[in-house]
Amino acid sequence: MKDYSPRADLLAGRVILVTGASSGLGRAASLAFARHGATIALLARDEARLEAVYDEIVAAGGAEPAMFPYDLAVADDRSLDTLAGTLAHHLGRLDGLLHSAHLFNNLTPLTLQTIDQWQTLMRVNLIAPFALTRACLPLLKQAPDASVVFTGETHGHQPAAFWGGYAVAKSGLETLTRIWADEISPEENVRINTLIPGQVATTLRSRTHPGLAPETLPSVDDLMPWYLYLMGADSRAVQGQIVECQG
Repeated sequence: MKDYSPRADLLAGRVILVTGASSGLGRAASLAFARHGATIALLARDEARLEAVYDEIVAAGGAEPAMFPYDLAVADDRSLDTLAGTLAHHLGRLDGLLHSAHLFNNLTPLTLQTIDQWQTLMRVNLIAPFALTRACLPLLKQAPDASVVFTGETHGHQPAAFWGGYAVAKSGLETLTRIWADEISPEENVRINTLIPGQVATTLRSRTHPGLAPETLPSVDDLMPWYLYLMGADSRAVQGQIVECQG
């Protein structure tokens, strides 16, 4: 898939919501989707950083994005339903949803992790992606070809010591993907998959693997062929899959 070569207009006319759009893989995906014709709805906590991504997209000649400063740690059904309604009102459609927002504390043994930490980790990394997808699903079902992509994690797919609540939440996304894919009928034209980036040069990876030199890892841009493939029409037949960029 790293050799996938998307056509320039792969996402032309599509509206894609990206969470965690202000940095890392979310930012890179927002820029890549915009370069291939999509209108991007940018969602993240930090409004100033969202504005910077907005400016990058416009400066590169992309369609004017929409911005949604929003903290998934305090998400509830009512505010997410309002968010979906605002998307429908201002953008008229929704063809894709990339869940790139995440919360990570640090690597610690389970014996040192608290209920409060787990509740926040589950809320941001698992519950909010579920609830936002649920809120957006009616709009996604109106699209002729809609794609939802959850961002998994290597240690959620293959559990390891010290990853604790973060890994448990990320593993939950894989189960959620399979259940939802099984519930959606082919006539609804919505596909749901999980993408596991693997080791990539991001701030998170520098925190969890400080001994790895960033230049030895793939960059966020190196992974964009996978993101573009799963978000575009070429992956219509891919449903309920756990896709590893670096299997």
